[in-house]
Amino acid sequence: MRSREETRSSWVRRLPGAALFGCAVALLATAPASSAPRKFERKACVDCHTDFAKTVLPQKDLHPGVKDGECESCHIRHGIVGALILKKEGNALCLECHGAESIGLDEPEVHSAVKTGKCISCHDPHGSSSKFLLKGDGAEACYACHDRKPFERPVVHAVLATEGCRACHRAHSSDQPDLLTRPAGELCGSCHDPGKPAFRKAHEDYPVQNADCGTCHDPHSSDQPALLKVSAHAPAASASCDSCHAPATSEKPFAVTAVGGELCLQCHDASDLEAGGDHRHGPFAAGDCTDCHEPHASENPHLLARPGNALCLECHGEIGAAVAVPHAALTEGDGCLSCHLPHAAKIAALLREQDRALCATCHEAEAKAGVAKVPHAPFEEGMCVACHDPHGSDSQALLRDRADAVCYGCHGDAEAGFAKSAVHPPVLAGQCTACHSAHGASESHLLRAAPGPALCGRCHEALLKPEAGAGTEHPPFAEGDCLTCHDAHASNVPGMLVEGQQTLCLECHSDLGDALAADESRHAPATDGRCTQCHNPHRSKLAKLLQAETPDLCVACHKPLEQKLKQEQVHPPAERDCLRCHAPHGSPQTKLLVEAQQTLCGECHDTKDAAFSSAHIGIDASVMNCVSCHDPHASQDPKLFKAEVHAPFVTGSCDACHVVPKR
Repeated sequence: MRSREETRSSWVRRLPGAALFGCAVALLATAPASSAPRKFERKACVDCHTDFAKTVLPQKDLHPGVKDGECESCHIRHGIVGALILKKEGNALCLECHGAESIGLDEPEVHSAVKTGKCISCHDPHGSSSKFLLKGDGAEACYACHDRKPFERPVVHAVLATEGCRACHRAHSSDQPDLLTRPAGELCGSCHDPGKPAFRKAHEDYPVQNADCGTCHDPHSSDQPALLKVSAHAPAASASCDSCHAPATSEKPFAVTAVGGELCLQCHDASDLEAGGDHRHGPFAAGDCTDCHEPHASENPHLLARPGNALCLECHGEIGAAVAVPHAALTEGDGCLSCHLPHAAKIAALLREQDRALCATCHEAEAKAGVAKVPHAPFEEGMCVACHDPHGSDSQALLRDRADAVCYGCHGDAEAGFAKSAVHPPVLAGQCTACHSAHGASESHLLRAAPGPALCGRCHEALLKPEAGAGTEHPPFAEGDCLTCHDAHASNVPGMLVEGQQTLCLECHSDLGDALAADESRHAPATDGRCTQCHNPHRSKLAKLLQAETPDLCVACHKPLEQKLKQEQVHPPAERDCLRCHAPHGSPQTKLLVEAQQTLCGECHDTKDAAFSSAHIGIDASVMNCVSCHDPHASQDPKLFKAEVHAPFVTGSCDACHVVPKR
């Protein structure tokens, strides 16, 4: 076939001259007016991100990049891939335009949101209805991270209510603690003139302008008048400062009238605080009341210097270490005070009650185990902390260590006794309480149930589940006497047997042991203690607990025989049942034969028959050794002759070697 160009050229050559000229004019008329290159115009981001445009673009304050349509000042174009790809991570992107110094990042105190690279915690990166792209107006932007409750109590600091957080705090950084705009005293004094009569009267003319206002007042909100903290010392709340301090007109107006605990005991009765206890808390005994209590006001009950357990952990830091299993009494409710008294107690460690009674206030159900038939000695004696850590633990049930390590603390002999080759999995995993109750039980040895199906069946349910149909069960197994054969903890015998099978089995089957001792030939598994190679130690669908029927059972060990039985002509008794000819354990005969060879063979082969006599050239069967010529199990020869046969024997020429008597 000709190409399109060849066809067109041929057509043009056949045109008349005038027509050819006309075509040329027509082609020139339709040619493009300009050969300028085509331009590839990009769409604006908002052409696709229409929802973004509807939501953000109407906002009052827009990020310059959004306002000017310069999305790529922050983002990398991502085409059809639906992913947000920023040019840099976190604040690094913001700092390209907003220099670190310009937002005060060179100050000693930096807002944690800025320090951790989370500008967008406070600012919307695209647009906002609030100034500075803030996500909320005034304090609302701060409440995204800070709980609003402490700032919205009944009495709110006026400046917070009218101007918000930034009246006193800087947004990014400061040279003052808590991001204050200036030193605390100076900041408070900018609104509260200490020279005014009302201020002086409220503070009894004490020169508090040089003190820390936060000692008595909450700077944000309070439940008390004048923004006094939740827990205010009575003299401070009633403006009776001279109850503890020297007069306001004295040379040292803030000097106290007594030292340490002596000052507190002017109002507080020591005997009431001790409540008859002779075990005193160290700071209380030393009169260091302010180690735990604020002298003027506190956000915590009882003028405590720190909330809850945080106060105790200042001295007892090790108690606060992170653990996998914390004690609920410590982490919830009254915390440390759930179990301990704060000033003095009648019991050591400032406990409210003795161990057992104290624990029983929460663990009532466990306490009842103390009346069990067989109680655990430490539990019976109220020594809960002998096993449990009352503060928290990395082990279950608040144990001081892994269960077995705790138990070995008293039962050290058991630890050595369990170091054997076959260990019960719960023992190996340190799960003593899988079988034993930790506090008390109705069974001896603190067992959770009687040994047998009730206890062992918790893990070995499938093995102990009754089976339908005829079969045989080993009597100890049927009666649930698991410990007759097995050691509950560990053994040096496979299967955790209390002794090797050659000893254990013969304790009940002594008749078999006596017979084996007198037998000429013995089955190796019977003498080597491998009874379970043939017998199931628990139950079987077969008689005598056999693992399988013969010959399948036998060829499991006798592999060469298995191949012969598959590939050659089989002797019928061998095909049906090995026990027809062989004893399973031992025999007075060689090869475990149930009878003398000649007698055994004669049960099927009539040695008096003429054909038999002729085949054996009249030799008396009683003097023959059948297996010297025949394989008793299988052969490639129809008459079960062995594979290798002497040539004269094959031809029946016995007289070549033997003197054959005349018949």
